[in-house]
Amino acid sequence: MRSGRINVSATMRLCRVAYAVRVSRWPPDARERLETAALDLFVANGYEQTTVAQIADRAGLNRATFFRHFTDKREVLFGGEDVLAGLFGDAIRAAPPEATPIECLRAAFTAADAAMTPRQRAKAVQRVQVVAANGELQERGLLKHARIAGSIGAALRARGAGDLTARLAAEVGMLAFRVAVERWMRAGDDEPFALHAEAALSELRTRAAELDLAAQPRVTAPAGP
Repeated sequence: MRSGRINVSATMRLCRVAYAVRVSRWPPDARERLETAALDLFVANGYEQTTVAQIADRAGLNRATFFRHFTDKREVLFGGEDVLAGLFGDAIRAAPPEATPIECLRAAFTAADAAMTPRQRAKAVQRVQVVAANGELQERGLLKHARIAGSIGAALRARGAGDLTARLAAEVGMLAFRVAVERWMRAGDDEPFALHAEAALSELRTRAAELDLAAQPRVTAPAGP
């Protein structure tokens, strides 16, 4: 009987419409709103005293929406590290074949500008303030930084760098990154992060060259008669 047939195409269209309606109920800026609310509450009330329910309520959302974007409230502080690890690794792998490890690091820092925006500067200051007040968060931060260093090292090894060279470059890169972040947070909005990272990297190379000079014994002129 014709009346008993199921119109598959029509059914699929209805399903897509229903899905679109459900998705449209999720605010496109929900992650940013949750992040802003969480950081404000962490600074005002303390990390331990702030609950996911409070974060969601301040953002005008619910707990379910929070957990669609973050596994827990710690990820509000460290989720961006995963983005940076991806940016660094991709930029190093995409660098010209003849690029040196230092040139690869410069490419990685340039790519980081996509995440280290002027808008993120104020949030970075809040993150540092919150993490500095909590020992557990400091340990979590070290693990995240180690993950970024691992991403840098893996990308360099994939280009043919030796293991020790890749590890050294990754550690130098992460030290330059930390120095650059400190300076970038104090800088004006018109100064991109890559500018501070490049300066920090150059300064570290200069200081590293001075280490050998500093180790040389000083030769004093003989005393006169």
